[in-house]
Amino acid sequence: MEKLHRLSKEEIQPLVHGYGGCIASNKITFKGYPVGFMYRQKPLNEYDSGWHFLSGFEDEDYMKDTNNHDIYDVNTIANYDPSIIRLLDSEIGTAFERTEGQEQLIEIFNWEPSNN
Repeated sequence: MEKLHRLSKEEIQPLVHGYGGCIASNKITFKGYPVGFMYRQKPLNEYDSGWHFLSGFEDEDYMKDTNNHDIYDVNTIANYDPSIIRLLDSEIGTAFERTEGQEQLIEIFNWEPSNN
């Protein structure tokens, strides 16, 4: 059975432009969870924004399975969760999370990305 995205192509509106690609978890794009954790690494190429968007409910094993995430235009993820828009110009190396009961993502410190 083919999985269906929570938003159709017709529902995606132009909210942000020029950010390039990102990695997003299926828990956001298929299950409809809001972004609960986002971080920015050094882009791999000119099309990569460096952004990674997770719901916060993924573990390492989940993310190791390439069927559980995909590459999207950052605009697509902004449509799933517009609260990320104000953070998209943040520096490489920054990370943000949303804990239970929070409307906005807040910056976290002393976070180190994995070397994957």
